[in-house]
This record gives sequence, structure tokens and C-alpha cells, in this order.
Amino acid sequence: MKPNKKSLSDLGGIMYSTDPSYSFENEDDTAQEVVANNQQDLRVMLDRKNRGGKAVTLITGYRGSAADLEKLSKMLKTKCGVGGSAKDGEIIIQGDFRDKVVLMLQKEGYKVKKSGG
Repeated sequence: MKPNKKSLSDLGGIMYSTDPSYSFENEDDTAQEVVANNQQDLRVMLDRKNRGGKAVTLITGYRGSAADLEKLSKMLKTKCGVGGSAKDGEIIIQGDFRDKVVLMLQKEGYKVKKSGG
């Protein structure tokens, strides 16, 4: 999850430059850490809040690049045969597939725990 930026110093110090040859380098995007599967602590839970009573399987705690998150999400959605989405380190799988998702993630080498109800 992205941290909130509350002051100008949190933005890196430069807001606007009139120099046409200046290029701002964003350090956060280039320094993405690569975390091995066996070092990731993922939580799998059932969520019904703000979804009109429909249940979704929510996987939280993923650390890594957005491309890897999308790849993992696509694999889980394909094996479960349902839709879903992935953003901000969370994967949402439509329906109650907690047991199936936990088994698939353990096969991939992740440390997984079921949490919530």
C-alpha cells in the first residue's frame, strides 16, 4: 500500500522546475525489492464488506512488483475459473475459494495463513 504524502518534503523536495532540460528521477519506482516466495507471508480471508453481500476471497500481504502480482493473480483466477482483480498488494478472487487458494499458494512456495472467520 502506498504511504500518504502529507508535506512537500515527502514529495522529494521539487514540485516544479522551469529548466527545460531537467528530468526528475523517481527513486521509489526503480528500487523495487524482489522477495522470494518462501519469505512472503500471505493472508487469505473471506470478505463480504461493501460488495452487496457477495463473497470474495481476499489475498493480502504480497510484496513485489506489480507485474508479478498480476501474474500470480491471473494464475489463481484461471485455476479457480472465476474473475477478480489485483492492485495495491491485494488479490481479489470472486467467490469463496479460500481452501483451494491456500493449497495453490503453498504449492507455489508461499507461506500462507487463513485469517478471519
